[in-house]
Amino acid sequence: MSESHTHIPTAVRIPAAGYAAEVQDREKAGVVYTCPMHPQIRASAPGNCPICGMTLEPVTPVAVEERNVELESMTRRFWVALVLSLPLLLMTMGPMVASYDFSAGVNRLGASWALPHWMPASWAQCVQAALATPVVLWGGWPFLQRGWKSFRTWQLNMFSLIGLGVAAAYFFSLFALFFPDALPQAFRRGHELPLYFEAASVIVTLILLGQVLELRARSRTSSAMKDLLNLAPHTAVRVTADGTEESVPLEEVVIGDTLRVKPGSKVPVDGVVTDGRSSVDESMITGESIPSEKVAGSKVTGATVNQTGTFLMRAEKVGADTLLARIVQMVAEAGRSRAPIQKLADQVSGWFVLAVLAIAAVSFAVWAVVGPAPALANALVVAISVLIIACPCALGLATPVSIIVGVGRGAKEGVLIKDAEALELMEKVDTLVVDKTGTLTEGKPRVQTVVALNDQSESTLVSYAASLEASSEHPLAQAIVAHAHDNKVETKPVKAFDAIVGKGVSGRIDGHVALLGNARLMDDAKVDCTSVSAAVDRLREAGQTIMYQAIDGRLAGYIGVADPVKGTTQEAVQLLRASGIKIIMLTGDNPVTANAVAKTLALDGVKAGVLPQDKYRHVQELQKQGHIVAMAGDGVNDAPALAQANVGIAMGTGTDVAMTSARVVLVKGDLRGIARARALSAATMKNIRQNLFFAFAYNVVGIPVAAGVLYPWLGILLSPIIASAAMALSSVSVIGNALRLRAART
Repeated sequence: MSESHTHIPTAVRIPAAGYAAEVQDREKAGVVYTCPMHPQIRASAPGNCPICGMTLEPVTPVAVEERNVELESMTRRFWVALVLSLPLLLMTMGPMVASYDFSAGVNRLGASWALPHWMPASWAQCVQAALATPVVLWGGWPFLQRGWKSFRTWQLNMFSLIGLGVAAAYFFSLFALFFPDALPQAFRRGHELPLYFEAASVIVTLILLGQVLELRARSRTSSAMKDLLNLAPHTAVRVTADGTEESVPLEEVVIGDTLRVKPGSKVPVDGVVTDGRSSVDESMITGESIPSEKVAGSKVTGATVNQTGTFLMRAEKVGADTLLARIVQMVAEAGRSRAPIQKLADQVSGWFVLAVLAIAAVSFAVWAVVGPAPALANALVVAISVLIIACPCALGLATPVSIIVGVGRGAKEGVLIKDAEALELMEKVDTLVVDKTGTLTEGKPRVQTVVALNDQSESTLVSYAASLEASSEHPLAQAIVAHAHDNKVETKPVKAFDAIVGKGVSGRIDGHVALLGNARLMDDAKVDCTSVSAAVDRLREAGQTIMYQAIDGRLAGYIGVADPVKGTTQEAVQLLRASGIKIIMLTGDNPVTANAVAKTLALDGVKAGVLPQDKYRHVQELQKQGHIVAMAGDGVNDAPALAQANVGIAMGTGTDVAMTSARVVLVKGDLRGIARARALSAATMKNIRQNLFFAFAYNVVGIPVAAGVLYPWLGILLSPIIASAAMALSSVSVIGNALRLRAART
């Protein structure tokens, strides 16, 4: 991961218009809060979004489960409202239900003519008011407050509709109770007062229930990130200068500390092994189930699990700089980004509340003019139902909750998606452009072939070659030295060493003149290599680079070095091609090697010897042809093409600039992660489309029914109570559907 990657901030100032002064005047407390529907909102303390009224959430989740004050408040209000609403509902609705003729037609919910016979009407009406008042004015106060604020700032949202509907039902009932003579006869059925205390009370209770369920569900959408954070240990074993060991809180570990990691314990922070060896389970970061062997010099990642041995490590990255912390930050930022598909929901939501207010006003007018008696009473019921059943919140939540869950799911599998647009576009990608070295191949050349000639042994050949290359930094030289080390071949002192630029090296070993290099070096030394030309050509066609070795003027053999294809690349290519993606390799390597790799993997195309700007231009050309292009690479030379591609995909094992330019990072550097990202994209987009369908369909069907369009044919007039239940459940259903992504197959 990049050293310069954005760290987890302690405070961020990105206030929305009209909200800046309040945020900027506060002292930052270390935690920044934002709105899941409007990520441009930032606040230094918990509160409500000034645009939609939703509860603000921490920008970056923390491992310790925080006390959810909003959930506690809503839960407390719900239970009090439920206890007071049940007797109120029983008083007003019990006798009506008992005597209801289900074949008669209209259900006039909310009327007070069904008062119990054992209580005088005036007393019963006062009891209704007494029970409803704390429910509406205390239990529903958050909704009334947010609704008032929305009208005052003209940022209309779901609380505008809820507040207006509840206030209309409650305050109209109070007016009717205290000033009955001022009511027109059109509001009355006979001599009975039209009271809607139970409607206002039950609406508030059901909406409180919806808020409780929604807050609980929303808290689960960031569980993937919290699960990752919880993987980090709380303490570390620090080794002091005198060799003693002490257990310290993880927060006290600083860069340069020597730490001991025992079998079965977690690696505390990112660092490098200084002594010992072990195998470490890194599946929580990379998704790879096979443990990784660690020896002195190996990198280790915080929160991974040590398995067999014990080792000492030096802390190199702590706190917000660790890979785990950066992953969480990246996922959090991606979850707050906006996918293009969300524009549709945003555009609809922008006009939605005004449209609902207009429909409610028109419905009231129509029922007041042509509706059955009592005309105004029924008109008020219809208008309140329309206001309550509409739910812009479901539309607004349809996309962001799915994005948050989808990105979090990808992070757990080693696929880091930096923004929502990349997640959406992965499903549409039809062409994948890949670099060769470090992407398709391991990026570490290895000796593949050793052929000894003229009575020379392979060990002598390797010993001489490694001795000559011991001080070279060239990748081919390092491959030969590593091969000698792995096979326990001893190197020898070299005298009269000479490096011939572009050809090879020479020197005197044990009194023999040794040469190692290409065909041009052999030609200069008059060493005949024609006898092995055919065999060498076959190895070159297989992608190997050949180095000849001569001893005392005679060909002693040759060594073939190649950058092997990653063990998982073949499977990844098959998965991607099966999903309909065309794969093209662009590499700066020579055509022979490039074609050999392309042939082995059965790629759709290959271009060798290309410069960085050539990769960039080729991606541009594919885009001009109408292709949605993903580019996968790991080097500095890939950065321009990664930035130009519709979706840039960087290997987590690559350079910092590549990961900065890309929109997706594969932590393990495994191309199978692209197939997983594509499957995750498809699942997330399907989930978002389902959510949008649910939200649109709910409102398209619910609002007309609440307005009474079915009354002329079926005699159905929707109660505000039923409308409030439907509204509360719509947001919960959208969030519940999004949470299914946590179990989606990728």
